[in-house]
Amino acid sequence: MIRWPIIGPLPSLMFNAHRIHDWTVDISKASGGTIVEKGSFFARVKIVYTCDPRNVKYILNTNVSNFHRGPDYKEAFDILGEGLLSSDSHFWMAQRRVARTTFNSKTVRDIIAHKGKEVVQDSLLHLLSHCAKESLLMDLHDTFLRYSFDTSINIIFGKNPKHLSTSFPTNEFAKAMDDATEAVFYRHVIPSSWWKLSRRLKIGSNERKLKTAWDIIDRDIAEYIKVKREEMVANGTNGGENDLLHVYMSIKDGEKDEMLLSKMCSDKFFRDTAFTFLIAGRDTTASALSWFFWVISKNPSVEVKILEELKLIISKKNTKGGENGFVRAVEKHQLVFDADDQADMVYLHAALCETLRLYPSVPLIRKGSISDDVFPDGTVVNAGMMVLISYYAMGRMEWVWGKDCLEFKPERWIGKDGKLNPETMTKLLSFSSGPRTCIGKDMAFVLMKLAVSAIIYNFHFEVVEGQNVIPTPSIALKMKNELMVRVKERVHL
Repeated sequence: MIRWPIIGPLPSLMFNAHRIHDWTVDISKASGGTIVEKGSFFARVKIVYTCDPRNVKYILNTNVSNFHRGPDYKEAFDILGEGLLSSDSHFWMAQRRVARTTFNSKTVRDIIAHKGKEVVQDSLLHLLSHCAKESLLMDLHDTFLRYSFDTSINIIFGKNPKHLSTSFPTNEFAKAMDDATEAVFYRHVIPSSWWKLSRRLKIGSNERKLKTAWDIIDRDIAEYIKVKREEMVANGTNGGENDLLHVYMSIKDGEKDEMLLSKMCSDKFFRDTAFTFLIAGRDTTASALSWFFWVISKNPSVEVKILEELKLIISKKNTKGGENGFVRAVEKHQLVFDADDQADMVYLHAALCETLRLYPSVPLIRKGSISDDVFPDGTVVNAGMMVLISYYAMGRMEWVWGKDCLEFKPERWIGKDGKLNPETMTKLLSFSSGPRTCIGKDMAFVLMKLAVSAIIYNFHFEVVEGQNVIPTPSIALKMKNELMVRVKERVHL
């Protein structure tokens, strides 16, 4: 990293902002995985950057109490309010306990499986059939953003916005989310004093865009909450829990943590919680699916193995008594797999893990150190330092994954017994680790497998040659450009 007088490494950061994730790979290779940098004259905070798994596990697990999000993080992500992604200390722990219990409940697991399957069979396969029959080119990245938006809204609020449709409609809420996440990202590549001044004076396109997006998001979520309260009054509080918001609103005082009693019945709490789940689930799932189909287009043998695994699942179910569990969708020959079938999707799960190794949905995270500390690799960390972790760079380090680190090999996640390798699975850090492991991890895999299994069994994508497929600078690892594909219906003999 080049240092400049007075302004420190800022020019290098600004110059590489458009390729920030690949820049972290360059830094990691040059530094051995960890580097300490002084901030600029305008931002005197020191920064320690690492992609060393030993340091990452120390930060997230071993000494997690010394590394927090802190007030600067919370201010940069102010649009999240006081949800799980932005809270710290006792309030975060209280929310976490309630959220963990909620997501582990059969009610919520069934909601996720049912709502996800509903969008796959009623919208996703219908759209793919349409594009195949009309020989239309499709932007796969945009399609998966629409899919994850519909599934997330459907799961959280119980309403399918039908963003995934053959007419490819615009959606103001979805656009506002895109604008908000882009604006928040750029708050991390410019001095905080600059964007804070812009916010206060209401100047600068980035902060103005965020303000407009924030107003739209608040307006739409407030309407969802209002409608849900009216439905619960009309139908009874405990009747028909068919979405996550309903479940949260139905939690009785005696089931709540005492830290939440004064907050957990307010519209503000429901707004922050709902938006946190939405922002955590929508872009991350869409990004993972987009990169998955991009890499298997380059590795056709992987697609063949996944298809063989899916056919084996069908064969087993037929042996046990027909097509129980399969739902005919759109066309008579199309099948949608159940969430219950996913336990046998070992190779598919491994392929998704391998995708997340190379293309982690949240590629870069930020922490702050409370007290002086020393990382396992010997790096001295001072109190008040900003700590940056790159999962994107970690997946590309030869000294972490071996000489084949840049190869796409799902087999590295499978043990000799044909099951997922527990030791390798501990290296999957794209959902974080320790106390802050993503609560929606299982939900994400369910939704990804529902989509991937249905798509691969029923269709094949041909990626248009000559596209520049690269990550965009964003909080989630979205694609900068379109991912155009031709959709072909798969014929099973």
